[in-house]
Amino acid sequence: MSYLVLARKWRPTRFEDLVGQDHVARTLANAISSGRIAHAFLFTGVRGVGKTTSARLLARALNCMGTEGAPTTGATATPCLQCPACREITAGSDVDVREIDGASYNGVDEVRKLQDGLPYRPSRDRYKIYIVDEVHMLSTNAWNAFLKTLEEPPAHVKFIFATTEAHKVPATILSRVQRFDFRLIPARLIVERLKTVLEQEGVAAEERALSVIAHQAAGSMRDAMSLLDQVLGYNDRALDEQNVARVLGVAGRKVLHELASSLVGADAAECLRIVGQIANQGFDLSYFARDFLSLLRDLVVAQVCEAPGELIDLPDEEQAEVKALSQRTGSDDLIRLYNGFSSGFDDIVRSGQPRAALEMLLVRLARRPPLIPLDVLVTRLTNLEHRLSMPTAAGQRAEASSAPLPRAPVRSSSAAASSARPRSRENRTPASKARREGSDESDDPSSPSSTPAPDEPNRSDIDPGLRGQRASEPLDGAEATRSVSSAMSEDELLDFWQDLIERIAGQRPDVAASLEHATLLSREADRLEIAWPPHSVLGSQSSDELVTGLVSQAYREMVGCLPGVSIVRDCEAVANRRTLAAREVAERSRLRRLAQARVRNHPLVTAAVEVLGARIKDVKVVEP
Repeated sequence: MSYLVLARKWRPTRFEDLVGQDHVARTLANAISSGRIAHAFLFTGVRGVGKTTSARLLARALNCMGTEGAPTTGATATPCLQCPACREITAGSDVDVREIDGASYNGVDEVRKLQDGLPYRPSRDRYKIYIVDEVHMLSTNAWNAFLKTLEEPPAHVKFIFATTEAHKVPATILSRVQRFDFRLIPARLIVERLKTVLEQEGVAAEERALSVIAHQAAGSMRDAMSLLDQVLGYNDRALDEQNVARVLGVAGRKVLHELASSLVGADAAECLRIVGQIANQGFDLSYFARDFLSLLRDLVVAQVCEAPGELIDLPDEEQAEVKALSQRTGSDDLIRLYNGFSSGFDDIVRSGQPRAALEMLLVRLARRPPLIPLDVLVTRLTNLEHRLSMPTAAGQRAEASSAPLPRAPVRSSSAAASSARPRSRENRTPASKARREGSDESDDPSSPSSTPAPDEPNRSDIDPGLRGQRASEPLDGAEATRSVSSAMSEDELLDFWQDLIERIAGQRPDVAASLEHATLLSREADRLEIAWPPHSVLGSQSSDELVTGLVSQAYREMVGCLPGVSIVRDCEAVANRRTLAAREVAERSRLRRLAQARVRNHPLVTAAVEVLGARIKDVKVVEP
């Protein structure tokens, strides 16, 4: 005799044997007992949850004739299983109960042939029953041909439809049938059913081993029976978790719990060891990550619920282990672990290197910083507030240091081109003023010595004998020659160049902005030499005639004579010399570092760091 698979051998024969579908079994049994039996039913749900089995149970209940000593006069919710009708329906050979495959019996011609036999009464049974599996495969014309027959069939005809895709069934059909939705079967019920089957088969099995099968079945009892058949082919005497996991090619529940324990305990090295062991055994890391994410969810539920009950779909033994593991840390930490792993789950699935992605994700979660309880933070803040409210010398220093920090002007070629307002000498950087005045007070922008009179131009570049004259008074060439030194330092040339450019900015801010990137190579009494560095874009775009005219006019306003101006392009000699733009960038950087140092050393900041046990990650300075 050929071998009969467990899914067929142990198929339920009574409504009370139907696992995980109590709502369907009870409704059908009550309808039969009360005589309120519909003419058409639709069973819908995923594969392997009992749709076809329930259809046969209903057919058996409607046609059961009873035993010779106790015959039945009508449909019964508890068929005898011994009469010819019950035995033939179980074997699938009853002529009055037809099982039709909707995928191959989907045309209008087949429906018409079926309709031709409906008026004839059943040959022996009480009802003619048509069980149509995968009924969503019927064509539109076939459904239309079915409408009238399905709404008003003969009294001796019953239709039972089964489908995994109820949304493909026309609404006109749904309105003519009673619909029953079959649910996924919980894992713990699958484990209990597998225990019963193995007891009848005489096979010992660990509960953990059956739990692995139940989780791989994903709510389908038929899948669970098929997997059990496969595992029994490896060892039909005793089943343990390790062998079951090896046969199915998945990681055991024990490995998942070990990894979760290592992650909760922040043991990154152990997490990597476990992942390496799983990868070396050839398990699918995507499925493993999915199961591990489900376990992290169960840990959160076990932590926040005193009695998880049906919220955790696990056997009782594993539920106790999950509950104990969840107590090793707080709910906030477990939620953080779940959220972190959930965020990286898609990267593991899509990655070309899933092992590396899983390892790095586990290491990052294992090295998570500890959470500080809220009451501890509140206590620290209260202590900080108390300390800051006490008058101390540090507080006086804080008031003294609350003066505004010096600001460096932000100048760029794009900004200068968009602003037509001339830049005054008061906008000069503090460092430039210090060099011009020779004072150590250059860091204080409010110092009187660093700000020239508003109606008097800065004449520090001119001989002291000429400082009393106004800029509008003309000077002859001899006096100008005597007033200018034939040799100037680089800083002095930059200061003079800045004064000159500020005058040009009043008329042509765009030219002034580009000249900030040029270099005043030399200045004689009646001659200026301007140089552009090699490969300068601004230099190639500037007009020599325009630049020469503007520089000459500004120089005449400052000194009183008209100089000769020469322009040198691609000058290698100025490649390493500073320009005004480079000097201002360096000055802004210096002021930024100065402001950051003041903030880091501020008494309030140092007190906050000390009380809260924190550290300063970064200080951002907003430039004006």
